[in-house]
Amino acid sequence: MVKTIGNPLSWGAAALTDAGHAIETAAENIGSHHQAIPEIRPLTLADIRMALRKGIDDFAHFRSDVMVMALLYPAIGILLAFAAFHRDMLHLFFPMAAGFALIGPFVATGLYELSRRREAGEPASWAQALAVFRPAVAGPVLALGLYLAVLYAIWLYAAAWIYEITMGPDLPDTLRGFATEVTTTSEGYAMIILGLAVGLVFALLVLVSSLISFPMLIDRRVGLPVAVAASFRLARQSPRAVCFWGLTVAAILIVASIPAFLGLILALPILGHATWHLYRAAVRFPD
Repeated sequence: MVKTIGNPLSWGAAALTDAGHAIETAAENIGSHHQAIPEIRPLTLADIRMALRKGIDDFAHFRSDVMVMALLYPAIGILLAFAAFHRDMLHLFFPMAAGFALIGPFVATGLYELSRRREAGEPASWAQALAVFRPAVAGPVLALGLYLAVLYAIWLYAAAWIYEITMGPDLPDTLRGFATEVTTTSEGYAMIILGLAVGLVFALLVLVSSLISFPMLIDRRVGLPVAVAASFRLARQSPRAVCFWGLTVAAILIVASIPAFLGLILALPILGHATWHLYRAAVRFPD
């Protein structure tokens, strides 16, 4: 059969049709298709150390690819800082920077795919990592990512409210003045304590709901409810190890963010790869 070149209208119609099929497939895969319920093995501190070692090994193996991806993360952090300093949002600088960790599990999706491919002996590159957002996976992964983005937005709203009820409605003029007021006044101490308490709630919610959810969604077509439920089950069975992992991630991110976020170039890839290996240590499927 002879094919003609076509015209913009036919190209547009074909593109819309393909997009419609992709959206339909993505929506269908939000639900569960995998009949086997994952078995959750309690984690130990030794598993966390093992996951970090393997994360470092994966980072060394994929150094060129991961560095390209990781350069995006400090760039985002620097943009957050710029927005905070130039748009009368100085009082939200720390919540914006710290809250970025809330969407970190989604941002690291490509890293999980690199580790999965290496473990399976499949070709792995930066382009293939980005290709993880195929329709069969994109639906549940993007839905879970949207959930994290909503939590991030709520956290910023909560942070602004905490500032107003503790420091008042007036915005700070300079970073130095703001830092001095926060660290030398009772209102500043109240803001720090309340902010840390509320931030901890958001961090724990993200931790227990996404610890192994994203790697599982990439690895198996289990659907979003099964993946999130498995993550909660792991947190319930291994609260000590999960809390230790959360503290480890927080400590690494804090240290890595100090030099203008540049340390994230190393920290985020290692943590992303380590998360995949933590998932593999905790989850078994009957098949």
